Amino acid sequence: MASVLVLTGSPSPVSRTSALAHHVGAEIAREGHDVRFLDLRLLPAQALLSADSAEPAIAGAVEAVLASDALIVATPIYKAAYSGLLKVFLDLLPQTALQDKVVLPLATGGTVAHVLAIDYSLRPVLVSLGARHITTGRFVLDTDIDHTSGGPVLADDESRQVVARTVSAFTAALREAALTTASL
Repeated sequence: MASVLVLTGSPSPVSRTSALAHHVGAEIAREGHDVRFLDLRLLPAQALLSADSAEPAIAGAVEAVLASDALIVATPIYKAAYSGLLKVFLDLLPQTALQDKVVLPLATGGTVAHVLAIDYSLRPVLVSLGARHITTGRFVLDTDIDHTSGGPVLADDESRQVVARTVSAFTAALREAALTTASL
């Protein structure tokens, strides 16, 4: 099975984005994949902002990306773009860091006006890092995520079904990538 790293790019300690990312990660783990989480807000801020790739936590985070088979990139959308925290981290990655990886972009936001942010702001950066297999991203409205009650993360059936289809497409892409790699 694939090793999947889930990057959460929310600067908030109580985050709908993180709740969604953990929900999706748990669904993928149920399929037998090795899922790990990297909460970017926990990286040392000074080292992150000064691009200190020699700092052990930063070096470890970059190595985790490079060592994974697949990546889930989860971010809140602020002012029609992914979070600055995510941008700072992505800027530290080598140019080919996402080469041969299956990538799933996830985004959360307060209005459907931000739904295209995945395709217009995040996807080009992922492609510039070598990602060639980016599955269809998923934008989820903040109001559809319950991140505090302890109940289901996705508040309604429609959201659960849409996210389940996204997870299914991602796991299918993981299987296809494994078959392709095995045949080489």
